[in-house]
Amino acid sequence: MHSLARSCARRFGGPGLALPVLAAIAALAGCSSGAAGSGVGSASKLQTQYEQVVRHVLPSVVQISTSDSTGAGVVYDTKGDIVTNEHVIGSAKTVKVVDSVGNKTFTAKVVGEFAPDDLAVIRVESGAGDLKPAEFANSNGAQIGQIVLAMGNPLGLTDSVTQGIISATGRTVGSGDQGSGKALITAAIQTSAAINPGNSGGALVTLDDKVIGVPTLAARLPDQGGAAPGIGFAIPSNTVKNIAGQLIKNGKVTNSDRATLGITAQTAASQSGEPAGVAVLAVDKGGTAANAGVRAGDTIIGINDESVTSVQVLESTLSQLKPGTKVTITYTRGSSAEQKGSASLDSLSSG
Repeated sequence: MHSLARSCARRFGGPGLALPVLAAIAALAGCSSGAAGSGVGSASKLQTQYEQVVRHVLPSVVQISTSDSTGAGVVYDTKGDIVTNEHVIGSAKTVKVVDSVGNKTFTAKVVGEFAPDDLAVIRVESGAGDLKPAEFANSNGAQIGQIVLAMGNPLGLTDSVTQGIISATGRTVGSGDQGSGKALITAAIQTSAAINPGNSGGALVTLDDKVIGVPTLAARLPDQGGAAPGIGFAIPSNTVKNIAGQLIKNGKVTNSDRATLGITAQTAASQSGEPAGVAVLAVDKGGTAANAGVRAGDTIIGINDESVTSVQVLESTLSQLKPGTKVTITYTRGSSAEQKGSASLDSLSSG
């Protein structure tokens, strides 16, 4: 699993600066005079398309501030609901929202949060009619090589736009040791569009004016610190719609479409200090682990035919499975021999 950094920014002392958007157009070379004319026309058409997308979608991206952090959010509906990252909101109950123009400030209350997918919904207390909802794409159609724009407030610079492509789809990435470390994003979209602190909760947008993802993480250079250029990750829009819809309706998530064993756990270490499984601290009554015979104090070392050496490995394994799937859990209890038990996976929820 990559070492990743969440892309919310710690609060800056000064106000955000509204910056002009510059569309980066690929240079065309090696053409005859006739082809060159055609190429220039194509470049101009692409630039016009970039500018149209920015004009259409950027008004739906807002700045969100708490007492100690800033990030971005995307207007979700006409009721004033805004979707953002859970790590942007943290423990705050109310937040400040500034529209993309910077002329209006709103107070918003937290509707609900779901840390496993790093998503939260807030709702402005008044003035919903002044906000423009974005249109969300079907992220199942995301294609490698597809041009995308990242919109947000990197380093406190409001209304910033960067461009790139979708570099990969279906990534499983976690927040590692950053922040609360609770998130494990499945089916994440990898992009080369620059994702910097303050982009969190913003919009990854296609050239047809639709939000295909919510930027949340940037890769770090191994053993060096600092961001790895051109490697950022966004929560796919289908996940955003599923989780946001439940938070708006119920204030919590009852069906995340993500599998769980129903345990509280930590990585177990061998005598040499190496990861040696998952130590079970508590078991949910009636959950998958309990139904498989696992108890508090046991150590899980395998799921089906996959070895499990740490909590991170367990989470990654479960991310590939759907709720309702029957699994076999291999575990140890004290000095006894390995034991196995089978049960169907539950759906991860927020209560």
